[in-house]
Parts: sequence; structure tokens; C-alpha cells
Amino acid sequence: MNIRTSMANKDDSNTLRVRFRGFYPVVIDVETAGFNADTDALLEIAAVTLAMDEQGCLQVDNKLHFHVEPFPYARLQPEALAFNGIDPSNPLRGAISEYKALNKIFKMVRKGIKDHECNRAIIVAHNAAFDHGFLMAAAGRAGLKKNPFHPFATFDTAALSGLVLGQTVLAKACFAAGIAFDSGAAHSALYDTERTASLFCELVNRWKRLGGWPVLQTAP
Repeated sequence: MNIRTSMANKDDSNTLRVRFRGFYPVVIDVETAGFNADTDALLEIAAVTLAMDEQGCLQVDNKLHFHVEPFPYARLQPEALAFNGIDPSNPLRGAISEYKALNKIFKMVRKGIKDHECNRAIIVAHNAAFDHGFLMAAAGRAGLKKNPFHPFATFDTAALSGLVLGQTVLAKACFAAGIAFDSGAAHSALYDTERTASLFCELVNRWKRLGGWPVLQTAP
């Protein structure tokens, strides 16, 4: 059974399109050589797409992960490299250009938008403004057309976790949500994206279990 046939058999409220008002949520995490998206290198990026089962529970779908070559004249801040442990000059990284990495991610995301009948992708990230800024800056440098992501809107799991769990640090929010978190594996884009995806799914699914979705409409 293909995705469209399966969707036709679902409660319409149990679709990404209806649940997120036409947005297609994609979990993103980046590792960088600093805090300035316009001047500091993007070194690693991961993306995880999501899907809903027939009961309307959000779950992980597909994922991509790339090590990225610093763009020409990019700054490499020593403090940032010491924090994330990345050596940009290490040939074993298998790094590719920003263009190649984002082009592959954008293709996966555009397919998901089409398959789930959504209108546009939206970034889900922990402290999302940071990841959103680096992705958008890299897409601009690469000259990629038809960026599938909303130019400014995001779902920020730090803010959502603060509301639901009383925690804003990713590791502490995962612990509060009952999600395993290995601090030794943190600051890898893929690991952090996977944990953030699990956290976002739990927050959305918990709201549903508590009766917050679907929203009951009352007559005016």
C-alpha cells in the first residue's frame, strides 16, 4: 500500500498535513565552527523526516547525515572546534560541499512534502533559530533554488520542552521524557538530530494522549 492510499484510509486529523497546518516537519541539527551563520563554517548536518501512523502517533521516518567542507574563506573558531571535537582537515570525515549536502536533503524533503500532501517544510530543532540560520545561509551560498523550508518559522523543541517538561537543555529534556541520552555521543549532528526527533515525537504524542488533539471545535 502506498503512502497516498494509506492516507486515504486514515482519520484526516491523523495526517501531517492536518496536524501541522500544511507544514511538513523535518528535524535538523548542525555542527559548526562558530555562531555566525554568515562567516563561520557549517561542518556537519543531519536531517530526520517524520510520519504519522494510522492512530496519529508521530514517528521517525527517513534520515540523512553529511560531513560538510568549510566554504571558501570560512572562519574556524578554535573554541567551537574544541567543543564539538571536529577536525575539518581530517580526510576521514568524507566531507562534501554545502551544495551536495543540502541538495540531497532538499530532494528528500521535497519528496516527503509531496507524499504527505503538505505545502512546505518547517524546521524542527533544539534552539531552532541557530540551525535555521545556518541552513538558510548555506543554501544561499550554494545557490540552491526552491528551498523547501519556511524562511523564518520553526518548531523549537527547547521552548516546547520548557513548556511540557520544565527543561530546556536537550539532555535533561530527554531524561524527563524517558528518552535515553548518551552525553558522550552528543554534539554529533546525527545523534543530536535523532534525540531531538524522538523528543519532538514524544511531545506531540503526549499532547495527543492527554486529549489535546484533535482540537474539539465548539459552535460559535
